[in-house]
Amino acid sequence: MSTLSPGLRPEGPRPAPPEPRGPARSEPRTAKTAVAPEPRTGRFRRVADVLTPADRGVLWLYLLTRISLWITAHFARWLFPARSGTREAAAVLAPFQRWDANHYLHIARDGYFPAGAGPWTSGWDNREAFFPGYPLVLRAVHTVVPDWTAAGLLVSFVAGAVAVLALARIARAYLPEDAAGHRTAVLFLLSPCAVFLAAGYTEALFLALALPAWLAAVRYRWALAAVLTALATTVRVSGLFLAAAIALLFLLSVRNRQDQQGWRDRRGRQDRRGRLSWRGAGWMLLPALPPAAYSWYLHTHTGDWMAWKHAQERGWYRTFHTPWEAWGNTWHGAFGQSQSTGYAFMFQAELAAMLVGLALVAVLLRRRRWPEAVYVALSLWALGTSYWYTSVPRATLLWWPLWIGLAALTLRRPWFRAAYLCVAVPVTTLVALTFLTGRWAG
Repeated sequence: MSTLSPGLRPEGPRPAPPEPRGPARSEPRTAKTAVAPEPRTGRFRRVADVLTPADRGVLWLYLLTRISLWITAHFARWLFPARSGTREAAAVLAPFQRWDANHYLHIARDGYFPAGAGPWTSGWDNREAFFPGYPLVLRAVHTVVPDWTAAGLLVSFVAGAVAVLALARIARAYLPEDAAGHRTAVLFLLSPCAVFLAAGYTEALFLALALPAWLAAVRYRWALAAVLTALATTVRVSGLFLAAAIALLFLLSVRNRQDQQGWRDRRGRQDRRGRLSWRGAGWMLLPALPPAAYSWYLHTHTGDWMAWKHAQERGWYRTFHTPWEAWGNTWHGAFGQSQSTGYAFMFQAELAAMLVGLALVAVLLRRRRWPEAVYVALSLWALGTSYWYTSVPRATLLWWPLWIGLAALTLRRPWFRAAYLCVAVPVTTLVALTFLTGRWAG
């Protein structure tokens, strides 16, 4: 069995342990051979030197898609006002302050239990369901940016740039084609739920930590991977799924090193290199600490160690149900004429996203990409065992193997890229307008 799943090519030279065989191309070498445009000074020069031409191309693409989304938001507030007949457009940033963004704003501004309020209070908003990482960052940025909505957009803008850059580098590590990173970024940034990367939601910040963590793990930098994963667990519970995948990646890497170097020499003595390969094991426990600390904090205020989970159950119907019950309830909401057309469409999107996730897990298992399969499968289990499906389409943003796999498919079959864009672009625009006009419900 391969260490890092078949076909993965860790980037960058490394003296020990030996890297899996593969093409010699790497990010650092690309950066060295690139022609420097013009002299730069200070910190900006150091940052620019780290970015390869391919990285800069991805960031330009990211900026252009952000501009496109901001234009859409500007016209949406004029064309689709909250009340018909109004003669004034909504505030410039109002389209982005929707739904969960308000929960994060309230937590960052007032804390989790303001003035003694809590689950025991009538009309409680169940804000403890949201992990503290994003509100803490939002509050820190607010000290510089006075407007809360603008602060949230700035967090997502910077985090989104880090995330898409890391995703492109992971794609270049997986796929031999030079266009792999750019192609993956295009598909990702034009994905149906891409609007949530720009809004005051957690997806961008989580990916800005999770994707570099995965990139560090495939380069055997276990300490860095563990620290970044621990930070990701402060943002979303999905960080624990990432931690499980990286732990499995670590175990597979240890097994591969033992196979290559020999666990025992001919005299039967243990190989010291085999012992050294286990030294990173302790780091695998680090990501469990932030959720444990948050549970302890909630327990001190509510007496409930799982207060965040129970808040999700109260507010979002996330009580445990078997997968077939969840599928049946969602199917009834989608096609049973029990919901309005808008909500029925949302349930249909939930079903479609779940099918995409199941197909992705099947492909990953078939290709023996065990860590990635574990990550996506745990996400599907968490989302697919509620009363009905909620936020599965948004979760597709977090499944980086999906976007890399689609990029590989478009590189092998160019017609698929045109077909994907013909479907994705109108759907992406529709979802963006739905969210920006306050009609989103997923």
